Order: sequence, then C-alpha cells, then structure tokens
Amino acid sequence: MALQARLIVTGRVQGVGYRDWAIAEGRRLGLAGWVRNRGDGSVEALIAGEEQAVGEMIAACRRGPQMARVDAVDVEPVDLDILPEGFTRLPTA
Repeated sequence: MALQARLIVTGRVQGVGYRDWAIAEGRRLGLAGWVRNRGDGSVEALIAGEEQAVGEMIAACRRGPQMARVDAVDVEPVDLDILPEGFTRLPTA
C-alpha cells in the first residue's frame, strides 16, 4: 500500500531549481508524483510510494536544493484512487 501526501513548500523556492531537484529526488527514491509552481510563489508536490521513501522525500523537501531557502513544508495526507506514473512536472497552478 502506497503512502500519499500533498506538500506545499514555501520560502525562496521558485527560480532556484527546486522543481528539477524535486523530480530528481522523487525518481531517486522510486516515488510517483508531480511537482509544480503555484501562483503564490510556493511549490506544490504530490508524492506517493513506500512509507520510508515518502518520509525521506518530505525530509529532503524541508532542506531543498542548495540555492533554495525553505521556510515551511505543509504536509497533507491524501488518498487518491489513481496514482500518477513516474515523477513529473506539471504546469504552474
């Protein structure tokens, strides 16, 4: 059973490579999901996978890539019937 979570990451997280970094991390951890910028300056991600990998991704998102400054990561459990395949980028919401 896959654990699923929606993350909202705030801080200096746009224009610093956060989405590309998150895609690489998600793929490295074998997660399914997506990441996108939001109009309010935050980054949103949906992640799904084994509990340990989801936990590692949440911890990684709290650190972010080198150029980012993460102020907060809000984590909301979700329960989707259809999970995305792979880890991809979505258009800005």
